Amino acid sequence: MKLTEDGIVKKGGAEVRLEGIAKRYGPVTAVKPLDLVIEPGTLVTLLGPSGCGKTTLLRMIAGLEQSSEGRMFIGGKDVTELSAGERNVSMVFQSYALFPHMSVLDNVAYGLISGGMAKREAHARAEIALATVGLKGFGSRLPSEMSGGQQQRVAVARALVLEPDVLLFDEPLSNLDARLRRQMREEIRALQQKLGVTVVYVTHDQSEALAVSDKIVVMRAAEIAQAGTPNDLYEHPDNVFVATFMGEANHVRGTLRDIAGDYGKLTLGTVTLPLAHRGLSEGEVDVVIRPESIFVGDPAPKTPHLAGTITSATYMGSHTEYHVETPVGRLFAISPDPRNIRPVGSPAAITFADRGIFIVRP
Repeated sequence: MKLTEDGIVKKGGAEVRLEGIAKRYGPVTAVKPLDLVIEPGTLVTLLGPSGCGKTTLLRMIAGLEQSSEGRMFIGGKDVTELSAGERNVSMVFQSYALFPHMSVLDNVAYGLISGGMAKREAHARAEIALATVGLKGFGSRLPSEMSGGQQQRVAVARALVLEPDVLLFDEPLSNLDARLRRQMREEIRALQQKLGVTVVYVTHDQSEALAVSDKIVVMRAAEIAQAGTPNDLYEHPDNVFVATFMGEANHVRGTLRDIAGDYGKLTLGTVTLPLAHRGLSEGEVDVVIRPESIFVGDPAPKTPHLAGTITSATYMGSHTEYHVETPVGRLFAISPDPRNIRPVGSPAAITFADRGIFIVRP
């Protein structure tokens, strides 16, 4: 990417290729050997729980940590042994790391000035970067005079002004409230698409990952559990961990029989459903059910259903959340009708949608 004098940012991003990259700290393996290709001009999210290795992997891409083995390429150039300053990548940290005694303009220009650029030119480029993130005219303020969302934009502008091949985000929205997080994730996604820069984004928030990503890499125990588009991971999880980490999900056990072609018959208590067997054999299998795919209705003897009992009902404004005790276990269901809440202790008939139910590996 390149900032021009008229404020236009020309598109361009670099491919990031990891080949057998791993990181060890003595006997502890923080990242097991893995291969990953991040296409140029895309936003790829590293998603996973604390301690899974996602931030360590991001820091290796940044050059803040040296890999223990493997090779790393950015824009086709082998950067494995290069320092952070030699890689042409920029990072937006969780804390923003702004200098409190410097103006916003000086904060944004700091990297350019410390690299030897004349102050006048650095300030001119910093003004362009601030305008790019919607902060034109804010350069004379101190960080303490800016809101959390504005400080986050300043941190992004400071990264953009260096015209990086790759832009890295480490949990950038964790310090913001829920409403501002939604706003800022939309702004980050819009900015990335406008600039065409390659972005690697770390978060533990599933909704954030779904909202901003071209591709999500779900990590577990220092390795990749599954990688794919947001739709792929939500609609076609490979295993129980990915299914339950990518949004709300019920994990139950069922019986798979009568496999023919790609499908088999899954029995859940008194209900039998045709489902893709996904390469699993007949017998007991793990099943994941999205809460929005569970219908909580009145008992209907002629319709195949699970007989359940409402154990909790929570009004959420736009919907109602239920917990229902059934023969296959306690199910969490989301009803789009918040007006007619079923009372706790009442009977209910549980039926299922034709999507959002998966047979998965353990």
